[in-house]
Amino acid sequence: MAAIPTQRESEPRARGVRGRATLPGSPHAPGSARALVQAALAEASDVSARLADDALAVVSELVTNAVVHAGTDVEVDWRLEEDGAFVVEVHDRHPSRAPRDPLGGEAAYDTPEYGRGLRLVTTLAESWGVTYRTGAKTVWARLPPGGVEDPYAPAPDAALAVAEDLAPQPHRSVGDRDWLGRGALSFLAEASDLLAGQLDENLVTALTGQLIVPRLADWCAVWLEDEATVRGGADAGPDRVWHASENRIEELRCALEKEPPCPPDGMRSGPEPYPWPGHALGSRGADGTALAYRLIAGGRPLGTLVIGRCGLARFPDEVTGLVEDLGRRVALAIGAARQYARQATISAVLQRGLLPGAVAEIPGLSSALVYEPCDKGGPSGDFYDLFPAGDGRWCFAVGDVQGKGPEAAVVIGLARPWLRLLAREGYRVADVLDRLNQLLLDDATEAADAAARALVAAGGRPVLPGDGPQTRFLSLLYGELTPYDGGVRCTLASAGHPLPLVLGPDGTVRTAAGPQTLLGVVEDETYTSETLDLRPGDSLLCVTDGVTERRSGSRQFDDADGLALALSGCAGLTAELIAERIRRLVDDFGDGPLEDDLALLVLQAE
Repeated sequence: MAAIPTQRESEPRARGVRGRATLPGSPHAPGSARALVQAALAEASDVSARLADDALAVVSELVTNAVVHAGTDVEVDWRLEEDGAFVVEVHDRHPSRAPRDPLGGEAAYDTPEYGRGLRLVTTLAESWGVTYRTGAKTVWARLPPGGVEDPYAPAPDAALAVAEDLAPQPHRSVGDRDWLGRGALSFLAEASDLLAGQLDENLVTALTGQLIVPRLADWCAVWLEDEATVRGGADAGPDRVWHASENRIEELRCALEKEPPCPPDGMRSGPEPYPWPGHALGSRGADGTALAYRLIAGGRPLGTLVIGRCGLARFPDEVTGLVEDLGRRVALAIGAARQYARQATISAVLQRGLLPGAVAEIPGLSSALVYEPCDKGGPSGDFYDLFPAGDGRWCFAVGDVQGKGPEAAVVIGLARPWLRLLAREGYRVADVLDRLNQLLLDDATEAADAAARALVAAGGRPVLPGDGPQTRFLSLLYGELTPYDGGVRCTLASAGHPLPLVLGPDGTVRTAAGPQTLLGVVEDETYTSETLDLRPGDSLLCVTDGVTERRSGSRQFDDADGLALALSGCAGLTAELIAERIRRLVDDFGDGPLEDDLALLVLQAE
């Protein structure tokens, strides 16, 4: 391609297969784009398998290029034109950085920062180019009908020579030559999908070795680094080592520990020459070449990848460029995995802080609790508590915040300590709900006012209804327990929460409270409470809507009083057995995993 055109000159009529998607600038974007285009092309019966494969490879490459070098949201447009050609356009919001022409003749081991991924696009596309607009850039490609017949036809001898170098030992075959041709073109796309789906950096490095050895190198190693410093200091050994021959791995590891890579200053990804560890590779590995690639994502060094090939004076340019682009994808995957790990750690800390470390033991009452968040990686919207309030009183709460994640954590972080404080100050059940309701409304109003002031101070657009944090809704079942000779007096109230049920020793089930408004909805709402006595053998069941709204097709668990019916079959069981039986019935009711957080509390008078 002699020059990069600035715009498309014509657009023939579409054949009906077209689509558009906006994707976040994350490592998952290439895989999502491939899946969307694959589904669209599957609907067109006249699209050849070769064109479909080429289209998926080009789409993945262009989206990856945008994610790596722009880092903004990415918009993807695709269509089949009247003559059967496939056109894809990828838009990002970073107009100042253009992809480098991959045929510009860079010297070996001096691949530009923009990478060589567009070599694949140049090979497969009939034409491609870049369009600049104010604040945006579009890279487009047009693939001919039927796809490219032979991507490496202009230089078959060179391709075969590289195929011999890259073929796994001792299985050089026609299949490997096929891989170098069309298969190598989709290698990066497939590797992107594979790596983007991993959320553990150790698994990312393990997959890296499997992708490289023995196809691209006889051995490779990965050194991982912390966010700021190299792990273990200057003498740190590699985190993972691979060799085509497993009995050489330990010797190679020992040799590499003595020669940790010394990355150059700056953020250059490489490749850089690396000392050949011939003494660790036996007589057949006495000579060879090794290269080190810096793994960089988001402007931060995350580690170093070293590859080695026996019997070569230098790696072919095709391999160095391919590994460099693979290294960028590895770095993106490691960065994403670390970000996920950080978020999971924060979520776990939040979750531990939002729930009580233990539930209180109450004289004359046994209790059992089941708590199962549906999202193991983030704060749940459900919470519970059972605590002493002084003066021979104990209080309990089962709540459910609208939403999940950090927003839910904020509401729980307000509600649970305030419940304890108000109860210990002697406020009764209805008064506690009145004050908690006002607290939620006041806090949401203050947050919205602060957001509005920030918009005005920044000179932004006028504040519209719905801007800023929204009112925080909380459904809550809250009660107070006072043991006495012959039973336990229970005063409770339900604010927008599934109503509590009382199971008698004879199997009868009755509702223990009436419905009232959610907390955080109505200003100056006045709540009321109800009182009942739990006699020996009576059991009080409190649940969140993860129990009552568990789905099986169009049915819910509590349809036709399903929860009361399930509880009636628990007569004579202990609190622990009742809780376990309800949990199991709820779990068995649906075919899949829980779709909502689940919490249930059983209190049984002894």
